[in-house]
Amino acid sequence: MCISSTLSKAKFILLFLPIHISAWANLQTTTYIALQSKPKYLNLDAMPYANPDAPKGGKLVKAADGTFDNLNGMNGQGSWVEGTNYLFDTLFSKSLDEPNVFYPLLAEKIQFDPSRTKFVIFHLNPRARFSDGSPVLAEDVKFTFEMYLTKTNPGLQMYLSDLDKIQVLSKHAVKMVFKSESNTEMPAILSQMPIFSKKDWESKDFSRATLKPILGSGPYTIKNIDAGRSITYQRNPHYWAKDLLVNRGRYNFDQIKYVYYRSSDIAFEGFKAGQYTFHQEKFARKWKTEYNFPAFNSGLVKKYSVALQNPAPTQSIVFNTRKKPLNDIYFRQAMTYAYDFEWQNKALFYQQYQRLQSHFQFSELEAKSVPSPKELTILKPYLSRLHPLQREGVLKAWKYPITDGTGYNRKSLLTARKILIDQGYSFKNGNLHARDGKPIQLELLLHQEGLQRTLMPYIRNLKKLGIQVSIRQVDMPQYLQRMRQYDFDLTTMVMPQSLNPGNEQAQFWSSHAANEEGNYNFSGVKNSVIDEIIQRIIHAPDREKLILNTRILDRLLRAGYYQILTYGNDREWYAYWNMYKQPQIKPKLAVGEDYWWVDQQQARKVAAYLGRSKGSR
Repeated sequence: MCISSTLSKAKFILLFLPIHISAWANLQTTTYIALQSKPKYLNLDAMPYANPDAPKGGKLVKAADGTFDNLNGMNGQGSWVEGTNYLFDTLFSKSLDEPNVFYPLLAEKIQFDPSRTKFVIFHLNPRARFSDGSPVLAEDVKFTFEMYLTKTNPGLQMYLSDLDKIQVLSKHAVKMVFKSESNTEMPAILSQMPIFSKKDWESKDFSRATLKPILGSGPYTIKNIDAGRSITYQRNPHYWAKDLLVNRGRYNFDQIKYVYYRSSDIAFEGFKAGQYTFHQEKFARKWKTEYNFPAFNSGLVKKYSVALQNPAPTQSIVFNTRKKPLNDIYFRQAMTYAYDFEWQNKALFYQQYQRLQSHFQFSELEAKSVPSPKELTILKPYLSRLHPLQREGVLKAWKYPITDGTGYNRKSLLTARKILIDQGYSFKNGNLHARDGKPIQLELLLHQEGLQRTLMPYIRNLKKLGIQVSIRQVDMPQYLQRMRQYDFDLTTMVMPQSLNPGNEQAQFWSSHAANEEGNYNFSGVKNSVIDEIIQRIIHAPDREKLILNTRILDRLLRAGYYQILTYGNDREWYAYWNMYKQPQIKPKLAVGEDYWWVDQQQARKVAAYLGRSKGSR
C-alpha cells in the first residue's frame, strides 16, 4: 500500500491495553494501535533497532528523480518534493520491527469503543510543539483533516472517505467520527497523516502548489531550497519529541539532502563522484557490473543487500483498459504472451530477478495453486458474474507463460496469434487490425530513459504480432499530468503493497476510483466483483478473513489481465559512501536509515578522498 511514505498504512484491529476507563461504559483507552497482539516494546527506553547513544552530526544525501515544484505533498498539485515527512509528525509512529504496530507521537493515547469502530478520540501530548515553539492543538488536527477532505486530490479524499466529521473536545482532545461502524483500519489510517498548523495556513491556500516553507512539528526544518534541483533539511535541536520511545537514537544526521537528477544513469555518475552518499540500486545490470569504480575498489563505497519481510513491490506493465482495444480481455491476454521474462532475466538481468506471479509476492497474502476450499466458499457466489476468461483464470493454478529463454518466444507468440484470430482480429501486410478493420497502434508512456533497454524486447515481440507500439518519453511534470488524466495506452509502474491491505485497494482497483481523475486506478478496472471483494477486505473481522479475501483479489486481478506483472526481488540493494554506521539489530520492515549515524573518522577519510579526486580533475 502506498500513496507516499507519509501515507504508509496497513489493516489494523485495535487491541486494548486498558489504562483508563471513562464515564462511557464501553470506552477504553490505549497507548498504542496494533494488530492482534500486544506491542513488544512498550516498556523499553528505545526501540531495539536504535542506538540511544548514537552521535549526532554529519549529512545524509540521497538522489531523487526529475524535479519538484511543491513542498505540500498532500494536496496533489505539481511535483512533490522528497523528504517532507521529516517536517511533520503524525499522531502515532509506526514500528519498523512489528507488523502494523504504532506507538505514541503527537498523540499520547487513543480512546475508542472496542465493540464497534464508530469513532475514536486522540489525546494529544501537551508537550507537542511546532518547530517555532507554538503548541500542537486539537484545532490543528481538525484543520488538517478538514483540508484533507476538501482540498486534496481525489485519491486521498477517497482514502479518508469514511471520516464523517472532526470534533474538538478540548485543547488536546479531538474526536474523529466515522460513517460506518466496521471500518477498523480508520484509526490507524488517521494516525499516520501529517499534521499541519492552522495558524501557518491562515493566509495561504492549501490547494495550491508552493515552495514557501511550511511549519511542521517534525525533527527537521528546511535549510535550503534550490528550486527543482535540491532541498536540504536541517535537524531541529529543539525537537519536542526527541526523547520519546520511537525517537531515541533516531534522526542523527544534522542535515538530510535530496539532489534531483533527470536520469538514473546521470544519478549513478553523481553517486560515484560523491554528489550524494546513499544510493538505492534498482538495476540488476548496474548491481552486477558497474560497482568497479575506484572508490568502491578502495573500500570507500560499500554495497548493502537486505531482505525485508514485506510483499515485493508490484512492478508491472499497465494496460489502460479505458481505451480500445485494451478494453478487450482477450487482446490483453494475447499481449501477456508476448512478454519474455526468461530471456530478459538471462540476457539483461544477470539472473537476479524472479518473475512476479502475484500482486503480493513473497507474503502470506499471495494466491498460490488452486483456490482453497475456504476461498471457493467465498468465490462461488461471484463466479457467474465474471467474464468466462477471468472465471477460468481465477479457478486455476496461476502461472504466467514460461519461455525457453532463447529470445525467439515462438511458442508463446503462436498462442497469442491464435487468441487474436479466434477473437476476430486480422493480419494485413504485417499489421494487426482490430475487428473494425483499423490497424492497432499503441503508445508506451515513460519518464525514465533507462527503461527503454528492458522494454524494447517486449515491443519487438508485439511487432511480430503486428501490434505497433511507439515509446513516448516525457519529463516528470508532463508524465504526472498525463497519468492524472489517464492519458496513456501503456506505461510501467512500481506499486508498493502492504502486509495488511485495506482502503488503498479501493484507490487502486475500484470502479469508483477508475472514474476519478487523479486517483490511482491507472488500469481503469471496473468490475463489480472486485469492488465487493475490496469491501470484504476493508471490513474483514479478523486476519484469516483478510488473508482469504486478499488472495481472492489477487486471483481476480491476475485473471483480468489488467497488468503484466514483470519481475521483482526478495531483497533490496543499496550502496553508500563508507562513513555510516547502523545499530547491530536491524529492523525487519524497513532499512531504517533514520537510525543510522555518521562515523566522523570515516567521514574525514571520505572527504579527503573526494577532495583529492576533485583536485585531480
